[in-house]
Amino acid sequence: MDWNPQQYLKFDRERQRPGFDLLAQVDDLPPGPLYELGCGTGPHAGAIAARWPDRPFTAIDNSAKMLAEAAKTNAKVNWLNADIETWRAPEKAALIFSNATLQWLTHHETVFPRLLADLAPHGVLAVQMPRNFENPSQRLMRETARKGPWAATLEPLFEPDSVVPSMLRPDPVSAPHVYYDWLSPLAKGGIELWETEYVHQLTGENAVLEWMRGTTLNPVVSVLNDTLRDGFIDAYKEVLAAEFPRRADGKTLLKFRRLFMVVRV
Repeated sequence: MDWNPQQYLKFDRERQRPGFDLLAQVDDLPPGPLYELGCGTGPHAGAIAARWPDRPFTAIDNSAKMLAEAAKTNAKVNWLNADIETWRAPEKAALIFSNATLQWLTHHETVFPRLLADLAPHGVLAVQMPRNFENPSQRLMRETARKGPWAATLEPLFEPDSVVPSMLRPDPVSAPHVYYDWLSPLAKGGIELWETEYVHQLTGENAVLEWMRGTTLNPVVSVLNDTLRDGFIDAYKEVLAAEFPRRADGKTLLKFRRLFMVVRV
């Protein structure tokens, strides 16, 4: 499976805004290098590099296509193709920043303390993750996956530790108080937690389907052959159209809740 930068960037403004909202809450940093986990096409990496131009900065993603798109920004960044699930900071970090990435990992009760352990004293972990599992766009995807000739092929993706990480498995993102209980004993400098529900105004035909194709739908359809994939997408498109009608001005509204945290050790 690989990501499609062009599909992802169809709604680049909507996808980028939460990361910039997160970055705005990061203030002074101690000495040390900077890292971004899951940099995608690089908009936030560019902003981080511009804000701290004299810091060593590495932006990490496991998609060669997304990194190639990110490298077009000419920002002063070390672009690294790596798996963030096994990555460890080679040097204690002043900042580990991650926007809409860590929801692809499971076992957050060990992932987040591990990331805090990679921070220098007074270092910052800044994370944003979708907490949108019960949104109709997600629920209808799971319901569609359970029906039809593709159901047997997709059944393994419902397992908590599926080899192909997808949002068919149980929601990996916990409630804010759960992260607080895990991280507050380690956060000597404090922890900030908040949620925002964005109401995206999407344009174009089948807008919610096109949104889902950019990220969440990708791992699901990656395991289907052409015939099953086309049938699944047609069925999913039909139920999405009923749930998310276009408004009088042609826009389609998509509510999207996200969880933010800024943790200082």
